[in-house]
Amino acid sequence: MISLLLAIIYLSFISLGLPDGLLGAAWPSMQPGMGVAVGAAGIVSMTISGCTIISSLLSDRLIRKFGTGAVTAVSVGLTMVALFGFSTCTRYWMLILWALPYGLGAGSVDAALNAFVALHYKARHMSWLHCMWGVGTTIGPFVMGQCLTGGAGWQSGYRIIGLFQLVLTAILVFSLPLWKKTAAADAESEEEKGHVRSIPELLRMPGAKQVLVAFFCYCSVETTTGLWSASYMTGYRGVSAERAAGWVSLFYLGITIGRGLCGFIAGKLSDKTLIRAGECIIITGLVFLLIPGPDPLLCAGLLMIGFGCAPIYPSVIHSTPDNFGRDASQSIMGVQMASAYVGSTLTPPVVGGIVGKFGMQLFPIILLIVAAAMLCMTEWLWKARDARVKTEG
Repeated sequence: MISLLLAIIYLSFISLGLPDGLLGAAWPSMQPGMGVAVGAAGIVSMTISGCTIISSLLSDRLIRKFGTGAVTAVSVGLTMVALFGFSTCTRYWMLILWALPYGLGAGSVDAALNAFVALHYKARHMSWLHCMWGVGTTIGPFVMGQCLTGGAGWQSGYRIIGLFQLVLTAILVFSLPLWKKTAAADAESEEEKGHVRSIPELLRMPGAKQVLVAFFCYCSVETTTGLWSASYMTGYRGVSAERAAGWVSLFYLGITIGRGLCGFIAGKLSDKTLIRAGECIIITGLVFLLIPGPDPLLCAGLLMIGFGCAPIYPSVIHSTPDNFGRDASQSIMGVQMASAYVGSTLTPPVVGGIVGKFGMQLFPIILLIVAAAMLCMTEWLWKARDARVKTEG
């Protein structure tokens, strides 16, 4: 029974990732018909991320009232409706409209499933859970690329992914009895939580500011790469829109493979080692994008950026109790997630505005600066943590 529920949770995280790479992969084909500037995709992405922040902040109350299973089913249903809505858009304002239910649904799924797995399953499942998200984000751009190459249009790509969400919504509805059996365990976990700390109190903790900036930088790199890499390839490197849409999947493939491997080696290597290695690989991949060269070098750069992204998010989450103490980890976790979503919300449109005005050649340079800042923040975080441990010891 537990294995069946875990399979459904993994399937749900695949569905969470499926739409994430669609906009970036399809935008070079969508943008001319919408009659807007290249950077306008950033506003759509910002709308989705903003709604994700709202639904994440509300998810705790919703889960307490309706249960994880019901919240997940309704949220996936919202994203399904939004995807079919995207496929009908003929004007830019329609994209903004349908971005609202998509963001609201995605945020609740993310928060609900991360919390549920943390409470009820072993640590390795956290890496594999995010690996399933990578499976979804790899499949999404590939499906879109196939639709564009086959002449079916970007609308068909959204419809196909919407059909998958429809099937998953039905599965989640029928699986509600499985979720309800864990309600008692959820209630016990709520009783074990430490007291809630205010944001000013959290920010005074050694390393708190550094980890928030690191989360902001990480999600900035991940989201911006997914959204603008296809436009960079078509607008600056001369790659066709059809091939660029398919190549974006290499970035998500790197995340998927990396997180799958992390599930096996997480107990053998420290979180610090995994995070540091991931940051260095990201920087190397961005250098590959920056250097003029043949197409294989460009593809290798996208794959490496994804592979470097793989361990960072799960490892930073997993290291929170070590960084700030177990009694404070629950409180600071929510602030970390909020900072991550802020990065996803603000950075893509800012980068879109910069490259739209000064040229796509700046795309990898901007991400290199952000990735370097992330590396500096995590190194500073560990120094602050070691100083706290030494003082307490």
